[in-house]
Amino acid sequence: MKLIQFTVLLVALLIASCTSDEHKKHAGGEGGSEAAIGDYYTCPMHPSVHSDRPGACPICGMTLVKKSVQDHTAASDSTMLRTISLSPRQRVLANVTTVPAERRTLKKEIITVGIIDFAEPSLRHITMRFPGRLEQLSLKYTGQKVRAGDPVATVYSPEAISAQQEFILAENSSEYAKETDSTSISNASALLNQSKEKLLRWGFSPGQIEILRRSKEVKNLVTILSPITGTVVKKYVDPQQYATTGEVIYDVADLSTLWMYADVYEQDMRFIKDEQTIQITSEAYPNEVFTGTVTFTDPVMNGDTRTVRIRTELANPEGKLKPQMYVTARVFVTTPQALVVPNSSVLSTGKRNVVWVESMPGIFEARNVVLGARTELFQEIISGIREGEKVAATGGFLIDSESSLRNPSSTNQHSGHTMPGKEK
Repeated sequence: MKLIQFTVLLVALLIASCTSDEHKKHAGGEGGSEAAIGDYYTCPMHPSVHSDRPGACPICGMTLVKKSVQDHTAASDSTMLRTISLSPRQRVLANVTTVPAERRTLKKEIITVGIIDFAEPSLRHITMRFPGRLEQLSLKYTGQKVRAGDPVATVYSPEAISAQQEFILAENSSEYAKETDSTSISNASALLNQSKEKLLRWGFSPGQIEILRRSKEVKNLVTILSPITGTVVKKYVDPQQYATTGEVIYDVADLSTLWMYADVYEQDMRFIKDEQTIQITSEAYPNEVFTGTVTFTDPVMNGDTRTVRIRTELANPEGKLKPQMYVTARVFVTTPQALVVPNSSVLSTGKRNVVWVESMPGIFEARNVVLGARTELFQEIISGIREGEKVAATGGFLIDSESSLRNPSSTNQHSGHTMPGKEK
């Protein structure tokens, strides 16, 4: 009887042990059962959002993505929160490729919009040196050509008549003084020089003064001559109009040389130097390139546009370029050798610039970098990585997003995104 009871007890213990082992095995084999308890849903843009059921992000409205506690377990194998490991399958799915950081010479092209304007030394205002009535205008319309020394207007002026009379009297006095003492000669000579200087300052040419000296005839109508060869760009007066001293009657400009003004952004300032060659194109002449040189850089930055204005001087012998014409300016710059990575490798979060470096096979580490010059294909790296280190050329954004999802407690690089109409 005792033997039977012992046997029954032993069988019960064996059954209990098997049942326990089977339960543990089942629990281990269905690991997703425990994991299912730890599964949660989160927003790819806001990893701080957690939910135990599918739905939409309460911040931005994106569909929540299912994540598992196993992801955090895998992430804990990394030595730093800024490091993430990817399996070969994950690299293929994320299209992650790497290239080594290398040193090379960059050829940078700076493109900006410019405007053509008059060259200030070639723009002259023809003004009245003395008051008078404009009897006749030789330059009758805007755009008329004129050469230096050509007549521009005929003026009747009592003041100019008096100045001519003073010169003739001084000339006669100088001749009479030759027969007197040295003091009289000196005084007469000084008076003659003063009257001659007055005529010169009033716009009389040396030729006109010489004719007046020889003929000793005062002209009632005085001819004003052009001081410059160029084109009339503005006409201010009409015939028979009375003009006062200092009044502008014409603007004449030499259009064979023009200036171009262009605005260069702050980050490109260091590449612009005086005497640098600039190529200029215009929609009016799409197949023609005009060449100029940088002659001046504005010492003050425009606070609104964060740009600096540069001035370029260019020849315009055929007159194709016109003042106030918009053009496209290109500056080609070759930089010294620098450490560079592809542009796609750099992720800008607004506060910092990040490059994902493959520190070990399958292990990527986020590096904060300081950026330098940027070209169409490459970005100069001043500090943050070393030559030869492999960086993620493609898939860096997906690595960055995966890092945020696996480490939601780290700094959220995408904070601040909200749906339109929702307050933060």
